Amino acid sequence: MKTLGNKIAEIRKNKGLTQEDLAESAKVNLRTIQRLENGETTPRGNTLHAICEVLEVNLEEILDYGKKEDTNFLTYFHLSVLSFLVIPLGNIILPMILWLSKRDKIVSLHEQGVNVLNFQLMWTILEFVSLMTAMLLKLEHSPHNWTFLVITFWLYVINSIYAIVVTLLIRSGRVRKYYPTLIQMIK
Repeated sequence: MKTLGNKIAEIRKNKGLTQEDLAESAKVNLRTIQRLENGETTPRGNTLHAICEVLEVNLEEILDYGKKEDTNFLTYFHLSVLSFLVIPLGNIILPMILWLSKRDKIVSLHEQGVNVLNFQLMWTILEFVSLMTAMLLKLEHSPHNWTFLVITFWLYVINSIYAIVVTLLIRSGRVRKYYPTLIQMIK
């Protein structure tokens, strides 16, 4: 994976600019450009914006440089949540494996993965609490134990339907954070 400095150097060369030209046009020190391209430093906000403006590239484009758009992988990633129907904790394990393997190679997968995993962790805790409550009530021969089993069942159904709906939205090209997260465990 290329560093930010390598990306900037490649774009600069493709535009036919020297380091001096870029530094002068962006109104930054030549040494800053040299250190940036050598990977010795990371540009701050204003410097990076000025460099992107001179190179005529969007900030997002340069930060996602080298990544490819792959809606098929995003679709499979979101559908991987349904693996909990076959594998206990599959809604966390499989998406985590897919996310870790490709998060630096596919546009928006890092953000999508963080969003999905945080939601699934929170959802799994909620399902676990509901199931444990049902089991404890069953041990006490409480008439309410079926209520929590039904709640647990519907939590699974809602999670499945929601994952399918989000997958269809991703497939149609609407890429954003769809899963609400109250607690951010993964950043």
